[in-house]
Amino acid sequence: MAYDLTKIPVRALLQPIAEATAALVRLDERLKNSPLGPGCLERLHFVDACASLWIDGELVHMEDLVLHDASRDIRSPTHELTIAHAVLRARKKILRHPPTWALSPEGFLALRGAEDFQEKEEEGRGGTEVSTHSDPQVETASDQVDPLAQDLAALDAVLERSTAILSGAPVPQRESPWQRAEIVYDPDWNEEDRLAEWREVLRRTENMPPVLRAVLLLDAWNFLDVLERTPWLGRLLAASSLLEAGLTSAGHLATVNLGLKLIERDKRTSRNLETRLTALLSALTAAAEFGLKEHDKLVLARQTLEYRLKGRRRSSKLPALVDLVLSRPMVSASMIAKEIGVTPQAALRLVEELNLRELTGRGRFRVWGIV
Repeated sequence: MAYDLTKIPVRALLQPIAEATAALVRLDERLKNSPLGPGCLERLHFVDACASLWIDGELVHMEDLVLHDASRDIRSPTHELTIAHAVLRARKKILRHPPTWALSPEGFLALRGAEDFQEKEEEGRGGTEVSTHSDPQVETASDQVDPLAQDLAALDAVLERSTAILSGAPVPQRESPWQRAEIVYDPDWNEEDRLAEWREVLRRTENMPPVLRAVLLLDAWNFLDVLERTPWLGRLLAASSLLEAGLTSAGHLATVNLGLKLIERDKRTSRNLETRLTALLSALTAAAEFGLKEHDKLVLARQTLEYRLKGRRRSSKLPALVDLVLSRPMVSASMIAKEIGVTPQAALRLVEELNLRELTGRGRFRVWGIV
């Protein structure tokens, strides 16, 4: 089942590789030197997370993801929304670490549990292990455990573990019983062997051009079907390889999911290797071109919004609202109130003054944006 790297049609891929590289570098340079770069990147995070679910056959609305990320849900989050938010968190987590982190064993293990139990895993690694055994010295003659002594013993165990963590001593990690539950995972899937095969591809492609390496890592991930429940992780790792190679700068993680969404499914899942790799390279080009258009749209929107700020008092909250709108795909009244420090009623009046576009068409739980 090993992924064959000897049949890569390099000569036929030269032009798509050059086009994808040029598009990614052009987008990276534009975002790095633009005051709207951080806002554009923040918007691309949400777009890419929604596109990831679309590729896997699910639909998540942008407004639901934005409100869920801001803890302003208007309904109970669905399973699909939870996964989309895990993709969003994983993207931001990759960018908070050094460029080489995501493809390292430590980074992969940290990202591997990001779908359903990421927070529980992080708490388990950095949390405390409570001992349920009582101190034999505090047992009574009748072998009955004193509840107070048991609580004190548990507190001592917490303090000992905390001291070990703070001192840098190795602390044994607890196994996660939910991680390999047979009711959720197929016991015959053998993820470790698949992962070893993929890591061999990662090692053998180290000296290849960054864009070619990225699409090979993604194609190998899909071919090997490495992880049973987190297929989206391979697309983020492919984008991380561009970050590691320096093709994209810090803060810019290529929107591979978005690019794949813009390419016909028959091409990116073709049995022909050349057709498949060409489609993946076209996806990177399409993603970069979308980012450039998104940035140009934000520039035009900022000019329009700043025109409405003329003649305003220096204490006006409208400039802060303009910055907030440009840094988010959409905003709600509660988000505006929290970010710029006004009441929800004042937030609605500011929205009317700025003449933002309402994006939902609802009478309640409305959100606004510039799209």
